[in-house]
Amino acid sequence: MDFTPGAHEAAVTELAAQILRGEADSWPALAKAGLLALSLPADLGGDGLGAAEVCALLTEVGRTAADVPALPALALGALPVDAFGSPEQRAAFLPGVGDGTEVLTAALHEPSAPFPRKPATTARQANGGWLLSGVKTAVPRAAEATRILVPASLAVGTGVFLVGPNAPGVTVEDSYHSGTTPEHRLTFAETPVTERDLLSGTIDGVHRFALAGTLAVLDGLLAGALELTTRHVRERVQFGRPLATFQAVAQQIADVYTASRTVHLSTTSAIWQLATGRDADEELDIAAYWAAEQVPLAMGVCHHLHGGLGVDTSYPMHRYSAAAKDLVRFLGGHAHRLGELAGRA
Repeated sequence: MDFTPGAHEAAVTELAAQILRGEADSWPALAKAGLLALSLPADLGGDGLGAAEVCALLTEVGRTAADVPALPALALGALPVDAFGSPEQRAAFLPGVGDGTEVLTAALHEPSAPFPRKPATTARQANGGWLLSGVKTAVPRAAEATRILVPASLAVGTGVFLVGPNAPGVTVEDSYHSGTTPEHRLTFAETPVTERDLLSGTIDGVHRFALAGTLAVLDGLLAGALELTTRHVRERVQFGRPLATFQAVAQQIADVYTASRTVHLSTTSAIWQLATGRDADEELDIAAYWAAEQVPLAMGVCHHLHGGLGVDTSYPMHRYSAAAKDLVRFLGGHAHRLGELAGRA
């Protein structure tokens, strides 16, 4: 089956590549070009497109290791709010994402629990609304977000709430991260939320968009690191010969290429399934496992082939591997992803 990008994805890829490689301050440029409004409905100034086009943009963000809040704003925020939000919620929060002035994000992890389907965070009914209590970890750009999507367990079932980082009872703390994207730990101490803050969709729906977006960025990061490393070994001369002419180097580059293609094909297949309304859960789990297992190993090889440059944190390779570390951790790591697959057996 052909999983090559369609006309929309190809156009997004070309335009995003030009902006991200040519603009020092690319976030406003992406907004000006309309790329942040791809998934917004036409009545909110968008193009009415979906996950495939957003993920095409996120892949290019990864390919350049750009320091922009595209993943939280688009995959963790705009896509689920557009899919599951009320007309009032979409009108309140999506235009700011589209023009680049606001960021949405999601709190999808709890201590030692990546992407829990039954969160330990709870929302109990009180005074005609809910009181939200619990702890969320690894929340990207929470401090600067306009709203954070917060999954919680209810008396019956689960729900996803839109909560401001400055709401009563919310504590936002910086947490460890390797790359340039800030992460935070959130504590909710009976934070009041109302019916207007509740999305109509399920936790699983939010998780699917988050996984697809994360995989797209990882796909781009590995492709960008491979390109950087290939150029280095082609131009770097040792013993009077380019490094690329040594058999051991060529074999290692081939291994990285194979890993990159595996991650790309599994990711593209999963995103296609999601974007076309098919059941994408198994494909997403497969792609997430391949990315979590292959990307760190391939990044290590790229560092090794750079020699001394590979340990220089001012050299671009560090941006790729640091961002990849954070995103693989965001996926839960390869052992967790393998466990998710095993659960389907």
